[in-house]
Amino acid sequence: MEQKSIKKIVIIGPESTGKSTLCNHLANHFHTRWVPEYARSYLEMHGKNYVYDDLELIAKGQLAQEDSITQQLAQEQPTAQCLFIDTDMYVMKVWSEYVFGKCSPFILEAIATRQYDMYLLCNVDVPWVKDNLREYPDEGPRVELFAIYKDILMHQSTPWQIISGNYAERTEQAIRVVTSIL
Repeated sequence: MEQKSIKKIVIIGPESTGKSTLCNHLANHFHTRWVPEYARSYLEMHGKNYVYDDLELIAKGQLAQEDSITQQLAQEQPTAQCLFIDTDMYVMKVWSEYVFGKCSPFILEAIATRQYDMYLLCNVDVPWVKDNLREYPDEGPRVELFAIYKDILMHQSTPWQIISGNYAERTEQAIRVVTSIL
């Protein structure tokens, strides 16, 4: 029996838009795994006073974590249909350009070479929740960043969908969208 390839679905969007929550809910619903945002563990370990060079290290950590979990999932659940990924290199690009005005060639190369099956873009219509790592509590930057992500997705070829509403509505909407590609 030939192994079916695992569909990789990336959840992106500004901070505090429910990406991790959505990944967790989707992974539970589809009986699969999800890849956490590596930046959180990196910044918790190294502190939140990051510099430009840290973003390439975070990007490398994110990709290594994605590859490791993908391989584990294929071994543990050969019939798994999908994997959910909290954050990809588009997020790293936006973060880098928004904060530092430039982006590492490593991140840009990863964008050009990585393949995904779908993007879910989390809207900014849920309240911002404070934590020690979040930087943009004001609505202005959140709306601006959402527009940047939307523009990026509109100019690439992978299917994508905006996910909006409260957390339950987001989960229901995302389940319908993901089911349509499985």
